[in-house]
Amino acid sequence: MLRIETFSLGPLQTNAYLLRGEDEKRAIIIDPGMNSGPLLRRIEGLEIEAILLTHAHFDHIGGVDEIRKLKKCPVYLHALESDWLTTPKLNGSLMWPQIGGPIALEPAEYELAEGQKLHLIGHEFTVYHTPGHSPGSVSFLCGKDLFSGDVLFRMGVGRTDLPGGREVDLYNSIRGKLFQFADDVIVYPGHGPKTTIGYERVDNPYLT
Repeated sequence: MLRIETFSLGPLQTNAYLLRGEDEKRAIIIDPGMNSGPLLRRIEGLEIEAILLTHAHFDHIGGVDEIRKLKKCPVYLHALESDWLTTPKLNGSLMWPQIGGPIALEPAEYELAEGQKLHLIGHEFTVYHTPGHSPGSVSFLCGKDLFSGDVLFRMGVGRTDLPGGREVDLYNSIRGKLFQFADDVIVYPGHGPKTTIGYERVDNPYLT
């Protein structure tokens, strides 16, 4: 059983996810957002096996280096955004200076690719390349739990007007990949409440 804790972090209320398996002392983090104090306090005493990034926009990566240095854990990111962590212009942190300063981090230790299987905290996570919001956006599926980043939201979809975004790719990612999953797959998005594939397939106004 996957235990999932959600932290809504930073000015954009980005969802960071802390995941644990049977061993309560081992965990992974998906998208440690900005102002990650609550998450840092929660992981005291935990072994963090990895940080998984759905994509490298600034509001999803703000806590990466602090956690990586504290916990000596590797970061995973799709190859198409390998230089976004190191480049404020690419990760968007220069676009909204009122939210925070430029973010320039160390590169990710590992690259993600379509169909890759990650074995972490006693569970298997499958990587799906789901571009559109950004070129290297990925979604992670573990059993019936899907972490969709900023691709699919409850009653919404990711914006495509940022650098590297492309509307046709976004809809292809959702309809061609995410909507191939069963109705009861639970979607944990990058912002907002969780939902299900079945609900979004029927009720999402952007997709019906």
